[in-house]
Amino acid sequence: MTVTVIARTAARRALSERPVLVAASACVVSFAVFWAAQRAAGVSMIDLQVYRAEGEAVRSGADLYAMRTTTANLAPTYPPFAAMLFTPLTLLGVPEMRSLATAGNLLLVFALAHLSLRLAGLDRPGAALWTAAAAVWCEPVWSTLRYGQVNLLLTVAVLWDFTRRHGHRWVGAGTGLAAAVKLTPALFAVLVLAAGVAQALRQGTWNPWLRQAAVAAGAFATATVAAAVVLPHDSRRYWTEMVFAASRVGRAEDTANQSLRGVLARLLHTGDPGMWWTAAAGLVALAGLGVAVVAALRGDAAGAVVGCAATALLISPVSWSHHWVWCVPMLVLLGSRVRGPWVACAALVFCSYALWWIPHGPGRLELALNGGQVALSALYALAAAGVLFTLSRTNRTA
Repeated sequence: MTVTVIARTAARRALSERPVLVAASACVVSFAVFWAAQRAAGVSMIDLQVYRAEGEAVRSGADLYAMRTTTANLAPTYPPFAAMLFTPLTLLGVPEMRSLATAGNLLLVFALAHLSLRLAGLDRPGAALWTAAAAVWCEPVWSTLRYGQVNLLLTVAVLWDFTRRHGHRWVGAGTGLAAAVKLTPALFAVLVLAAGVAQALRQGTWNPWLRQAAVAAGAFATATVAAAVVLPHDSRRYWTEMVFAASRVGRAEDTANQSLRGVLARLLHTGDPGMWWTAAAGLVALAGLGVAVVAALRGDAAGAVVGCAATALLISPVSWSHHWVWCVPMLVLLGSRVRGPWVACAALVFCSYALWWIPHGPGRLELALNGGQVALSALYALAAAGVLFTLSRTNRTA
């Protein structure tokens, strides 16, 4: 009798584990094909080379923001703390560095899928594996691995904060450190500060949102001060000059720039949309953060995070297509709240690579686009606007 019970238990366990094994197999195959495709495409991982050069500059004491590197003559654009983090890259050969970076980013794709599902309350056995297997083929994820970018790491750091127990002592540290590496995640600290202040005005007490904002600010300040101690000249130069030099990052009209500034530059056929962008960014910042704060106060963490991410990507001076790895939590959230056809359309935006169908490259071709081409070059921004509209409707009907 006991043998029969054990056999039945083992059979049920095997059946329950089979979907996970199938999902794991699909994920491994997808990742392997992806790796082979990237190798066949001869990706340069050019940004990873810049990171390595920054690490070498830190080790040698060279002027970080005076250097240019790679055949594209690229300049460092991140805060000095990021350059400090890149120093271990100098201990590896270039082939080993590229392989390790690819493997690490693929693991981060899985982490991104897992945390996105957890944030939306959809984490089921095998779901993260299936999501990761598909997500790796989205254009933002492909481009992040193609360039050897840090976007996945920063996104996972922020999601780690928002998927932990509300009020945990270290919630906010991930956001603060991410902002010390790249400034855009700082908007998430603004989100929790605004939510905390609003809740304090209603209840008159210290609350977890304010605690999270304080931890984020503390982590950011600690990392930034540490960088200033180690790299005083570079820190002074970055925070007084480089942080204001948006043109240093690249041309506004480049089709890879999917921010409002990029869309307006292509629409108005100018490399500097000036006050048009300032006004549009200001309005979107207020509206988008308002949507995110309301969601946070309603207890909708997924809506708050995705709304803030969409806002940050829209208002940033430059949001290269590889910055849009936030499309994964966006699509997961949409999958839980809107009709299937709309989710399919949003997925198509990020998986079609349509923004590269327009004329682009040397010669500033994006300044002479027609109406249809401008629309294709604005798909990510339009998708983010759609996400904010969906969240605003959710806020009104909740």
